[in-house]
Amino acid sequence: MRHLPLAATLLAATLAGPAFAQPADRLAALEARMQALESESARLKAEAEAAQAALAEARAEIDELKQAQGEAVAAAESSAEDTSAGEAPSSAGANGNAFNPAISIVLDGQVASHSLDPDNYVRAGFPLVGEGGPSDKGISLGESEISFAATVDDKFYGQLTVALDSEDAVGVEEAFIDTTSLPNGFALRMGRFFSNIGYLNSHHAHTDKFSDRALAYQALLGNQYGDDGVQLRWVAPFDLFVELGGEVFRGNAFPAGGAGHGGLGSRTLFAHVGGDVGDESSWLAGLSVLDTDTVDGEDGFTGDNRIYVADATWKWAPQGNFKDGGWTLRGEYLVEHRDGDYVDAEDPSLDQPWNGRRAGAYLEAVYRINRRWETGYRYDKLWADDDGPFASDFDPYRHSVMVTWLNSEFSLLRLQYADDRPNPDDTDHTFTLQYQMNLGAHGAHKF
Repeated sequence: MRHLPLAATLLAATLAGPAFAQPADRLAALEARMQALESESARLKAEAEAAQAALAEARAEIDELKQAQGEAVAAAESSAEDTSAGEAPSSAGANGNAFNPAISIVLDGQVASHSLDPDNYVRAGFPLVGEGGPSDKGISLGESEISFAATVDDKFYGQLTVALDSEDAVGVEEAFIDTTSLPNGFALRMGRFFSNIGYLNSHHAHTDKFSDRALAYQALLGNQYGDDGVQLRWVAPFDLFVELGGEVFRGNAFPAGGAGHGGLGSRTLFAHVGGDVGDESSWLAGLSVLDTDTVDGEDGFTGDNRIYVADATWKWAPQGNFKDGGWTLRGEYLVEHRDGDYVDAEDPSLDQPWNGRRAGAYLEAVYRINRRWETGYRYDKLWADDDGPFASDFDPYRHSVMVTWLNSEFSLLRLQYADDRPNPDDTDHTFTLQYQMNLGAHGAHKF
């Protein structure tokens, strides 16, 4: 039994040797490695979270810059010619970019075929004035224009539009400033601009649904009435759109002339009312009057001329989405009263009283098939005076049909046919292929 403690000692030494110490060392090494991996994982996770935060911050900054840029462009475009009806320009959201002018270029041209030579075109009861004659034969440049518009500061907005025509003439079409901060719905416009009488008159020609203006505008307004003047208008704070206003013009442009009354030769009053009917229909109607003192007018008239205009527009579209389809019906009726004298420009000795009444109207229907196609029909008619220097028993009229392909909101091609009866002896069958391209800033169109 003396040898038992020695055996136990030898067994303990054996168990404590290298063979049995190795698992303990490995366990310690694995634990150390796990701690290192956990530390590395925590570091990578922190770096990933920091990268995600930096990415989110960059995205937010980009969105903020885009929004600021969009607000600047919207502020400049909101009062351009394609703004919604009756809304004054807004300086809300203006920043540094808002003071840079938005530049818009409209390229317009056409190819026209006439069965009647435009040089031999005579409209019974109505001399050709202004730009109220037929289009050129063959290839020609339409009403192309360049427009600059911008918010001037927190109280003013400005726009300059230069027009180029087929005769290589360059002229200032519009050059005006608008107030943006008058109280209680008032707005003031000063400079050269198109009058707000009727519906079509205040719209630039490239927004029309047909390649030419209605006969009533051609014959009674020389295609479009614009002059140097001042306009004051008021939009009522109602759910129903109500706009009232008046203008004073120099009185140089047809149907005025001679800048009578010390350069205050024309005056207008206008009222427009509109609203929605459910979710799919909307309407706009108006009454206007243009009163001019004319001296040696383009058509030989000197005296007082007053033109009354009634207009109405109705639009319908499924769910109110006019871009994808729907109908637009529009009509205007113009009545002119003259009280004065007529003097022949070639022979001043041929003078006679010119007191009478003439009128013109149109009715058009346009169907938007989808975003790419629309088609329409327009009927024009004039009522000549039965007395005076241009008396006529015949009342000119015209039928027009068109189809338009819109590649986008910035470009279109339009094919139009017109059956025009300008006098009892002639008929002008006209085919027109029109192109139109919009470059640069392009504001929303009016109603």
